[in-house]
Amino acid sequence: MKIEQIYTGCLAQGAYYIESEGEVAIIDPLREVKPYLERAKNDGAKIKYILETHFHADFVSGHVTLAKETGATIVFGPNANPSFDVKIAEDAEILELGNIKIKVLHTPGHTMESTCYLLIDEKGKEHSLFSGDTLFLGDVGRPDLAQKAAHMTQEDLAGILFDSLRTKVMTLADDVTVYPAHGAGSACGKNMMKETVDSLGNQKQMNYALRADMTREEFVKEVTDGLLPPPMYFPMNVKMNKEGYDDIDVVLERGTKAYSPDVFQAVANETNAVILDVRAVSEFVEGFIPKSISIGIDGQFAPWVGALIADVKQAILLVLPEGREEEVVTRLSRVGFDNTLGYLKGGFNAWRNTGKEIDTIKSISAEVFKSEKETCPLPIFDVRKPGEYAGEHLEEAYNTPLDFINEHFSDFPRDQDFYIHCAGGYRSVIAASILKSRGIHNLIDISSGFAGIKETGIPTTDFVCPSKAL
Repeated sequence: MKIEQIYTGCLAQGAYYIESEGEVAIIDPLREVKPYLERAKNDGAKIKYILETHFHADFVSGHVTLAKETGATIVFGPNANPSFDVKIAEDAEILELGNIKIKVLHTPGHTMESTCYLLIDEKGKEHSLFSGDTLFLGDVGRPDLAQKAAHMTQEDLAGILFDSLRTKVMTLADDVTVYPAHGAGSACGKNMMKETVDSLGNQKQMNYALRADMTREEFVKEVTDGLLPPPMYFPMNVKMNKEGYDDIDVVLERGTKAYSPDVFQAVANETNAVILDVRAVSEFVEGFIPKSISIGIDGQFAPWVGALIADVKQAILLVLPEGREEEVVTRLSRVGFDNTLGYLKGGFNAWRNTGKEIDTIKSISAEVFKSEKETCPLPIFDVRKPGEYAGEHLEEAYNTPLDFINEHFSDFPRDQDFYIHCAGGYRSVIAASILKSRGIHNLIDISSGFAGIKETGIPTTDFVCPSKAL
């Protein structure tokens, strides 16, 4: 028996490869399926099942393409209603895989079709739980994502999740290994650990949502407390996961067309495409195409694209480092952004060398900020998440979270300069690029963010434990 966790850091997502006696099950695969095909080929094995824990909202699963490539059976739990051929498994149904078994555990609450898969090893021992978004390490799945479709409140779903955890998960042995679908950084929960594998026994001890003496009312209150609105692209990803999508090869062919600066500009004007610049923020602030948006490929790229561009059908043109064209288009497709039209051949330097108009962002160090702040104080805008801000911030700073910057344009002054910062410099440049694209140019970015500001000794509010700052 082989169990492999295939973890994708930018999505904080875990897919799983399980092999026994030449038969393979893939759990919650990503959009690009070649890695799974290559693993099975190397093992001399055949993919038999594609197990989906639920209709994912934060990424587009590769189940449709993988089934087409392999003939494997897509499996969902009860209540699922996709538009393509699948096996809808019954609660407690056993799936045979080589000489091991996989037991279907229907665990509604995060969504009504949410399902865990319990692996039973060759000796008949309950070995590991692939818990999807039902149980994370340190947290449980948020219960607000399915309420519109299910005509339920988040409190209703939280109560159902309470029952699922108590009757299906917490009754399992402490030595069962938990393999969740997500880790820290995912928007599918609020308090996840950075670790990606743990024992169920340890989770029973330290996960707030699994307290043995917890009442249903306490669970509902604690699980729903502090939930931020989900990103706008989530429902669109659910739709794609339920109804299907283009193969990744089609998306790559369309998205990796190279355009000269003149053609690139013409295509942008004709299609009203968003120009997405994925270079490092240090390069972007020095020069970029006017009205382009910075979301660096080496950060939490795909989730920020989803949160800020929102509409997966939006046409996108890319400015990117040479050689990373296929990577960027692939990572966009993971969150459903399939309408990438191509990229700027030669990168930003090719644009600048034509003499076309460019823009810049004024960016200063924390030390310079300290000096300027003392002599000429200006408004300060902190674009970190509310929990980060509540934990510790500059006393005079306003909190305008990047996640909701499209709702905050009226908060920024037009008649005087202002400072903008995040934790380390990545998000503040995203925010600055969006503001400038909307005509707000009187901003000054603090390049090292709050981390650098703290090092200068500028007074901040007293630190509050993050768990209390949600």
